[in-house]
Amino acid sequence: MSESTEAAPERVLSQAEIDSLLGYEGAGPAGAEHRSGMQRIISSGLVSYERLPMLEIVFDRLVRIMSTSLRNFTSDNVEVGIDTILSLRFGDYLNAIPLPAMLAVFKAEEWDNYGLMVVDSAMIYSIVDVLLGGRRGTAAMRIEGRPYTTIERTLVERLIQVVLADLSIAFDPLCPVTFRFERLEVNPRFATISRLSNAAILARLRVDMEDRGGRLELLMPYATLEPVRELLLQQFMGEKFGRDSIWETHLAEELWSTDVDLDVVLDEQVMRLSDVMALKPGSRIVLNAGPGGTVQLRCGPTPLFEGKVGRRKNQVAVRIERELPRMATTER
Repeated sequence: MSESTEAAPERVLSQAEIDSLLGYEGAGPAGAEHRSGMQRIISSGLVSYERLPMLEIVFDRLVRIMSTSLRNFTSDNVEVGIDTILSLRFGDYLNAIPLPAMLAVFKAEEWDNYGLMVVDSAMIYSIVDVLLGGRRGTAAMRIEGRPYTTIERTLVERLIQVVLADLSIAFDPLCPVTFRFERLEVNPRFATISRLSNAAILARLRVDMEDRGGRLELLMPYATLEPVRELLLQQFMGEKFGRDSIWETHLAEELWSTDVDLDVVLDEQVMRLSDVMALKPGSRIVLNAGPGGTVQLRCGPTPLFEGKVGRRKNQVAVRIERELPRMATTER
């Protein structure tokens, strides 16, 4: 009896099918937000960071403060808004920065760490045009493909100083912090302030000056925010994470009425296991503590006091001589 099998024809995937499987279909700004297929499955486990509710409030406060300060800075009608606040990897953001742009590295003095502010090309030319007296109603002239001039860098640096001062004020109700401008870069490789795989918070701000404007992006690694992480996890300003002061007071009062057992350690000896196994009813263990000897008083494994052994009314008694330091307890 013979059996013949036919080989199944090989299926060759087209490039469109491969892109759909890997999630690259619809590449671009819209496709990046709506990934599908294998890429979405893989990426779902890569960046899952905690939300920081209080940081969103800080950025909302920053927007209100910036609207006023930039109006004074430019003598123009300025509107500032938040586009998105999201978590991402630092390396992913660095590779996606639209160039040309200026990257300002700043330091949070009290937190001893760094952040990044990115000013896009449209914002650079708009702020230069406004500060140098450009007419309203005319779009700012953009000359791409050339390095930024000293005047442009100086004017943008002044803008950055204003925004950093506002950012410090926005954090003031939460904690005092000073953001100090460090340097201005145009190459993202020279603005690396964190490991490429580290997590970061990105806030995209939109600045409109009538018919001109652009974008500012603030990037703060989670390592920078770590000193105030507990404060940023709050749902509202001054939250105490569910603490109940009435219950705390009641618990503290009741603790004074708690019964504890104190053990008087008359002697401690080191014995071989064979000697311990040889002990039988009637065996005698000689204690080195005698009348007037020094003994320890312990609560569980914790030594609390040192005292003298004596006798009072035909009963063995201990007189406490001194309190043992707590540091010695921790080391034990």
